Amino acid sequence: MEEEYSVDDPTHLLQEASDFALYPGAQNDASAKDFLDRFPLPVIINALQTKGDVPGLENTLVACLERIFNTKYGASFIPKYTLFVQVGLKADSQIVRSLACKTVTCLLEHFDSNTISPARLIVDHDVYPLLLDCLLNGNEQVAAASMDAIKKLAGSPEGMDIIFPANNNDATLLGNVAARCSSLGRVRVLALIVKLFSISNSVASTIYNSNLLNLFEAEINNTNDTLVTLSALELLYELAEIQHGTEFLSRTIFLHLLCSIISTSTEPILRLRAMMISGRLLSKENIYTFIDESSVKIVISALDKILELSESQDTDESESALEALGQIGSSIEGAVLLLSSSPPAARHVIDAAFDRHGHGKQLSALHALGNIAGESRPENKILLNGDAEESLRRLMYITVSKSSKLTPSGLLVSVLQQDSEIHLAGYRVITGMVARLWFLMEICSKQEIINIVTDASTETTKIGMEARYKCCQSIHKAFVSSSKLLNDPALAGLAAKLQEAVRRGPYLAREHVEARPVVVTADRF
Repeated sequence: MEEEYSVDDPTHLLQEASDFALYPGAQNDASAKDFLDRFPLPVIINALQTKGDVPGLENTLVACLERIFNTKYGASFIPKYTLFVQVGLKADSQIVRSLACKTVTCLLEHFDSNTISPARLIVDHDVYPLLLDCLLNGNEQVAAASMDAIKKLAGSPEGMDIIFPANNNDATLLGNVAARCSSLGRVRVLALIVKLFSISNSVASTIYNSNLLNLFEAEINNTNDTLVTLSALELLYELAEIQHGTEFLSRTIFLHLLCSIISTSTEPILRLRAMMISGRLLSKENIYTFIDESSVKIVISALDKILELSESQDTDESESALEALGQIGSSIEGAVLLLSSSPPAARHVIDAAFDRHGHGKQLSALHALGNIAGESRPENKILLNGDAEESLRRLMYITVSKSSKLTPSGLLVSVLQQDSEIHLAGYRVITGMVARLWFLMEICSKQEIINIVTDASTETTKIGMEARYKCCQSIHKAFVSSSKLLNDPALAGLAAKLQEAVRRGPYLAREHVEARPVVVTADRF
């Protein structure tokens, strides 16, 4: 076969393959067929195996084959050449191994239901163990291509049987793979678990029942390698981002592990990541369906202590702790807990929100206060229970009493006069807080605030215009919902001003703008 399909002078093949690989548009079945009619797969594979010393040939042929196999026509040849895929997965060349992994993905994406199933081909040619070897020992690109192939394999019941064998002693079981590989290999196994976990609730359930989440716990508990622990935390953060992950993560001891890191770790970077993950996990709407309040209170207490210790400093830790409290407070249950603890952890948020001595800390606190106030919650979930609302009001006035300002509205004017990041966060605070009548009255009593939020020329960026307009809308909606303010003759002008600003919209709308001719002296050379 080698003689039949050998290429004495690969120059023509190299040029044609380069043109095919670099074609700027998408390659279709017709173009793939035309190329393979002129250069059959055995010719390309033979050249790839025997002409590796020709400069640029390997890279070009790999790129060409990748585009061929991405077409349905090209992928239809893969079952006949599975042996070459197997050889490619064991190749010394990293780009050839990467191609082989991507070819497996193409096989799974484009298989013909009338032919032998891809899962059967993968089993018959022992492809899965080779994919795992690429994951553990390949370079970054090979490992990523291997993960994509395994994730695609998990999309079918037959593939799930390969990845999660019934025999607990099977060498390819991910828990057994992690137990015998290097620290880098273990991190890659964790990354693969995250990818698989994201596929569906069903796959996530299989992972949970296989005790694979315990691998994360083991690495997080490992105090011998900070980098591995940090990598495990980063991947845990990705798990927390997955929509259906909340139910399964809440059944583990992750929250207690994270609290332990926040409270006792000597590595600042680990504490920062633990705070971020805790906040992200507890910001999920359905988290309180699966965990009890005592677990959340432990996290809040740990964050409270961090802020107590760093009260006089503008540190990354205090910013992260404030952000985490804000994420917890984005749900109505979390906001109530922040305001009802003793002392209320929300006091740190409100104090820092109006403290101009640390820009980053103030910015984090303002956004956190916006979350607690309900800016990001649905309209029917903005207001809290009576005790929490009273606590919020009391904390605001305590902060006022410690400042040179005389009222909460005075504090807000100060915020709206600061740089763009700060005053945009200030809009969020007003948008959420204005649903409270006492706060609405404060806002309406301050003409400076009304002038800012109703002036379409205040902001020059799209995000700024939209934030200002949303704030204006919230004030107007709260105003017309209050019969006390709506029927006050002294506020009739304010009502009209708000209504007109809402009518104009967010984007620099002006009344009676007409085109005017401009007469200037012509430029002359």
